[in-house]
Amino acid sequence: MHRLKSVPPEKNLLDFLGNLQRTHYCGALRASDEGRDATVMGWVSGRRDLGNLLFLDIRDRTGIVQVVFNKESQPSAHAKAEQARSEFVVAVEGKVIKRQKANPELATGEVELLATKLHILNNAKTPPFPIEDEINAAEETRLRYRYLDLRRSKPHRNLALRHKIVLEIRKTMDELGFLEVETPMLTRSTPEGARDYLVPSRVHHGQFYALPQSPQIFKQILMIGGMDRYFQIVKCFRDEDLRADRQPEFTQLDVEMSFPRQDDIFHVIETVMVRACGVAGVKTQGPFPHMLYKDAIRKYGSDKPDLRFGMELHDVSQYFTSADRQPLGLSGSIFALAATGAASYSRRQIEELNERGISLGAKGVYTIKVGGDGPTSSLERLMGGKGRLIQIVEAVGAKTGDLVVIVGAQKHIPGTEAAALVTGQLRLLLGEQLGLIDKSKWQFVWVTGFPLFEWSETDMAWVSAQHPFTGIVEEDIELLEREDPNEKGKIRSKGYDLVLNGNELGSGSIRIHRQDIQERLFRALGLSEEQLRSRFGFFLDALTYGTPPHGGIALGIDRIAMLLAGEKSLREVIAFPKTTAAVDLMANSPSTVDGEQLKQLGIRASQRDRKIECACGGEWRIYYDEISAPINVPSQLKCPIDPKYVYLVPDDLSGITLIRHRAPLTQKWADFYRHVEDDV
Repeated sequence: MHRLKSVPPEKNLLDFLGNLQRTHYCGALRASDEGRDATVMGWVSGRRDLGNLLFLDIRDRTGIVQVVFNKESQPSAHAKAEQARSEFVVAVEGKVIKRQKANPELATGEVELLATKLHILNNAKTPPFPIEDEINAAEETRLRYRYLDLRRSKPHRNLALRHKIVLEIRKTMDELGFLEVETPMLTRSTPEGARDYLVPSRVHHGQFYALPQSPQIFKQILMIGGMDRYFQIVKCFRDEDLRADRQPEFTQLDVEMSFPRQDDIFHVIETVMVRACGVAGVKTQGPFPHMLYKDAIRKYGSDKPDLRFGMELHDVSQYFTSADRQPLGLSGSIFALAATGAASYSRRQIEELNERGISLGAKGVYTIKVGGDGPTSSLERLMGGKGRLIQIVEAVGAKTGDLVVIVGAQKHIPGTEAAALVTGQLRLLLGEQLGLIDKSKWQFVWVTGFPLFEWSETDMAWVSAQHPFTGIVEEDIELLEREDPNEKGKIRSKGYDLVLNGNELGSGSIRIHRQDIQERLFRALGLSEEQLRSRFGFFLDALTYGTPPHGGIALGIDRIAMLLAGEKSLREVIAFPKTTAAVDLMANSPSTVDGEQLKQLGIRASQRDRKIECACGGEWRIYYDEISAPINVPSQLKCPIDPKYVYLVPDDLSGITLIRHRAPLTQKWADFYRHVEDDV
């Protein structure tokens, strides 16, 4: 653990702010301010002592200004400046003067502040890392001291950009006639694709609220209530397995409209995104192109295709006979692509490509090098010559100097093109390695025509691909009751995604607005009448009171801000993010709670125990619940048979309720510690 030195306040060192008022932000001073009196406030960012002249760099959220203290003209201010250290909080009064030599790296580089008075408002410990843009501190350290990390100019820029994006979104939605309406944070648990965060009720023991994964049902009820056009910048929560690009709590732009065509929703979102991009200096324009889901999968191997480069996929299954497939262990579809200029790849690079493909689910990755003398490949002997190799090269459009990459899948999941999905991941990898991705492009695309259901390998059943309120293409509704379960994989939804540069920004759909169709969908998902009434009774009732056709979308604000800020991690555009393990290192959250709080909520933690062998021949048994905070638990276990045997209580246990010792001869248990608590 990093321990910081405390800075003892010296006598008369610290000043009160009193009625002193800031006149300028540090980063706002310019050559046009020369000769003006100014008062700036902020943190000491740098210090240089040249004897008669002492320089302090003062920083606030707008930037840095250099302050000069002259020992001859202002001896008291100079003397006080000698006490200032890094990250001290100060206020400086003085006059703006022109620098003898300008610093072009600073916006304030043409001027400096000649100090007449220094007020030291607070001192500071030595920070665990320098408050600079380029630092080598581990991300865990930065998150643990997030209040220091936020002082750097980079987080300031990112959060300021995020603010501007959200402000522009609100302006645009208002101009388009949308009302911002808040929906409940404490609601009921409904299945929406991930686990809920549950909140126990103190008033209603044994019952729980759920934090919303999205305001889905409420925004649909707002349409039933005649609100017509709704939006909200809303916080949502999902207790799911985390990835580097996800957070357990996230912010989204939630939108719903009554009587919309799909194109009406697209027009609204395109207007919003063009203006949001504009505040970040990114020029784009609508309408955005459309692509069917099946085409995105077969051409790019992804439902969020990156269109900044080509290298499209091609189905080459027809070129592999059953005799070819058997020794390779291939079945199902086989996909290939032409990696531009990759014929020069070494054997090691190709082996790494194969290893990566297998880790993604490929049965194997096979290659054809296209040289001036024609194609060469380890497949040549298997396929009986170059004939079909040439056909594959022509089919994928490969040219001299290219590398044809061929992929078959290990496992075939109903309703998917497994080989295409693996090839799509290799396409992205090769695009980065070969420098084919134009990072200056901003390529939006609407992906439409999603399947209504997807196969769950966990549940071994068809489940909703998006959520159970997604509209169904009218011609496919009758497939809901087909006896053949595979027919479910053919049902098309009225869902759509907005994708930018290979990143999914959000999903939406035209909703089901008829009760009879909604109930048919629920039955197709295997929900009983009792389950329907328990989970969705109020919503199904609402559908019977004249529900208008409606639809909407939700866009991830965090992801939009991340992309427009040029960052690779969502944590860089969130003020107080959590780690990939869903931990807030600064606030030490999640944490244990007091047993009294659990008792008030009517919750009893399940007991566990740990055994420790005692040198006397007996044993210790520690009972704990892993939830409650420890209360007056002894730190050591002293053997009652032979006091020379002493053990430390394990510090990874919380909520210890009982510690017992069993004697080796009598086998009798004796209580060493017991936490007495009233029954819940």
